[in-house]
Amino acid sequence: MKFLNVVFFSSLLIGCSSLQVVKEPATPLEQLRNALDQKFGDPQFENAHWGVLIKSLKTGEVVYARNEKKMFMPASNMKLVTSSAALKVLGPDYRYNTKLVTNGNIKDSVLYGDVILVGSGDPTISGRYNNGYVTETFEQWADSLKLLGIKEIRGNIIGDDNCFDEEFYGAGWSADYETDYYAAQISGISFNDNCVDFRIVPSAKVADVCSVFVTPNTKYVTVVNQTTTAAVEDSANEISFYRKRGTNTIYVRGTISQGKPPWIESVTIDNPTLYTVTVLKEIFEMKGIRVSGSAIDVDDQQDTLKYDTAKQLASFTSIPYSVIIRTINKPSQNFYAEQVFRTMGKEQGGVGSAQTGRTAAVPVLAAWGVDTVRLRYIDGSGLSRLNLVTPSDLVAILEGIAKEPYFLPFYESLPIAGVDGTIRNRMKGTKAEGNVHAKTGFIGYVRSLSGYVTSADGEMFVFSMVANHYTVPTRLAETIQNDVCVMLAEFTRGNQQSQLSRK
Repeated sequence: MKFLNVVFFSSLLIGCSSLQVVKEPATPLEQLRNALDQKFGDPQFENAHWGVLIKSLKTGEVVYARNEKKMFMPASNMKLVTSSAALKVLGPDYRYNTKLVTNGNIKDSVLYGDVILVGSGDPTISGRYNNGYVTETFEQWADSLKLLGIKEIRGNIIGDDNCFDEEFYGAGWSADYETDYYAAQISGISFNDNCVDFRIVPSAKVADVCSVFVTPNTKYVTVVNQTTTAAVEDSANEISFYRKRGTNTIYVRGTISQGKPPWIESVTIDNPTLYTVTVLKEIFEMKGIRVSGSAIDVDDQQDTLKYDTAKQLASFTSIPYSVIIRTINKPSQNFYAEQVFRTMGKEQGGVGSAQTGRTAAVPVLAAWGVDTVRLRYIDGSGLSRLNLVTPSDLVAILEGIAKEPYFLPFYESLPIAGVDGTIRNRMKGTKAEGNVHAKTGFIGYVRSLSGYVTSADGEMFVFSMVANHYTVPTRLAETIQNDVCVMLAEFTRGNQQSQLSRK
């Protein structure tokens, strides 16, 4: 009997072993997650760190997560924090108002007294919004003074920048950046993005210095031309700039071959307030208004300025913040982000500073679900390596602002894949082109991309992808980000039931 039972049991095992286990086909979402695992598990990044979170904007479903609660340096993804919070704190219709006032009196075409430029933190007094006409606002002010009958100013041109503190740079900014336009000094008074613009043209004669043109044409900077012109057949085409700290002497070095296009670059200046009033004085004089005094930073003014009896001579009102935000996000303009960061603090009743700007923004971020206790919000632009944020927090911001009435100006401020901004050359010829709206971020060993993408089903995803501490070329991190965006743009959840019925 035992023998029969053993035989029966053995036969049963043999029979069972011949049965095939039918595995359910992976759902489209499972397939997507597997593909994303392969992307972010690339062996080339085994010593680096990826932080990723992808969610359905409508349902909040987590599509994919990887180290989403870990802290990362975000680089310019910090602009998402600043620009979104400012829409709440300042409002999309916020405009800066910069005034030109005097405590003096006009008699016989002479203004007896100082002309005071009262700063508001406005970053927009430049040629950026008027076809490169850098000094247009100053020339309009000169015309306003002439309409008042002023032909001479017996006093100084004073710049009052006290709406902001005296911290020209963000905490954690590298001294190596000081000459570069993307690290322009922060100030309550600003002009031309606190830079001068260079145009370097090769000479008609080999070995001669190149021609150097500076806009605005001002005596505020001294240019030392150490360039040379190379022959046509020479491939040389490299110009560098150096401004010694605390000075406005700019060294221009390098070589351009004949036939090469002009080299165009902006270089920072020191002391934006003094720069602004110096150029303003020069424009007044160019327009026929004599100025007997000097251009002065309010910090060097002996007497305390009094405004209770001041008379307004002219003013400048900026474009609305709903337009300014595009300059922050599409070209990733650090200077604008830093000015707006401090403006939030100024408008909350204090002096504009990193601390007051942070204090103004934190309640907004907390309401959107950001862990503001852990957040390290050091500067407004992301240039500092001291900033730390999680992909989860970046997604929370993108989700939170999507529910606000001013979401559209934020969404439209983001670079569009293959179209404009910092991703204009990425994802071209794919389903992501014209679809992905996302902010880039880049500093040494950091590459980030966070934003929105719509799937083939019309489902909008919100995502954040941040790579830190990689040592491979940055383009490899970009390629992974691009590929993921394309995968999301092509994704369809499909109809699982109909797929099964067709089998």
